[in-house]
Amino acid sequence: MTMNNQAKTLADLTPGQSGVVNTVGGEAALHRHLLDMGITPGVKVLLNKTAPMGDPVEIHLRGYSLTLRLEDAAKITLRQEEDK
Repeated sequence: MTMNNQAKTLADLTPGQSGVVNTVGGEAALHRHLLDMGITPGVKVLLNKTAPMGDPVEIHLRGYSLTLRLEDAAKITLRQEEDK
């Protein structure tokens, strides 16, 4: 039995992996900024690539690409994608 109770975050993904946003954290201003950029619960995100040193990361969502600092990506939790 696997013990995996820790939530996966956007920062945990590797290039080519995707997930569905579960929660968006951060302080009030950062939280609002992430939501304004379209990172909202239920949206599918794909990690396109990471910078050579691992920070920042480029994600694709809602038909566009967005670059985030790894520290901010760690505040976005993901859930498993549902098969439809």
